[in-house]
Amino acid sequence: MAVAQQETLKEGDIHDVLSNTRRRFTIDCLQETDGGAMSVRDLSELVAARETGETPPPRKKRQSAYVSLHQTHLPKLDRLGIIKYDSDAKMVYLQDRVREVEVYMEVVPRYGLSWGEYYIAFAFLGMLVVTASELSVWTFDAISPAQWAIAVLLGFVISATYHVYTQQGGLPFSRFD
Repeated sequence: MAVAQQETLKEGDIHDVLSNTRRRFTIDCLQETDGGAMSVRDLSELVAARETGETPPPRKKRQSAYVSLHQTHLPKLDRLGIIKYDSDAKMVYLQDRVREVEVYMEVVPRYGLSWGEYYIAFAFLGMLVVTASELSVWTFDAISPAQWAIAVLLGFVISATYHVYTQQGGLPFSRFD
């Protein structure tokens, strides 16, 4: 059975996809594009710009990106059903299956803070607030430590729900309906 026909992608296939910088950049670029479609030429330009940090990227880097995308990376992503690659029209279209890959990508939001860093900071802040209340630090002692702990846990639930919603395109429990 072809991989693209399976119900879900194998974890090994996902890690193989994400182990290559050009494939990750390809997915990122298509996700940032209105409609998730673009020409291979435009895509290779964006990928080369991300690799070099130069706009426009050097001609040799654009050519290298174009050739490797056309010959290797786009056909692989197409076989897995993550994108649809029309090699005749030289067009690339993002497919719904990309959601299976997004779960494994550590997406750093525009603020430059990863979800892991966010959760660590949130936990540390929560610990400080509860401790300050327990030690009767001014303003924090107006609310009991248990109430602060409940507020922090509620914050974690809201954050995790938002995280799952944005990463998987739906509420965390909607898969069980």
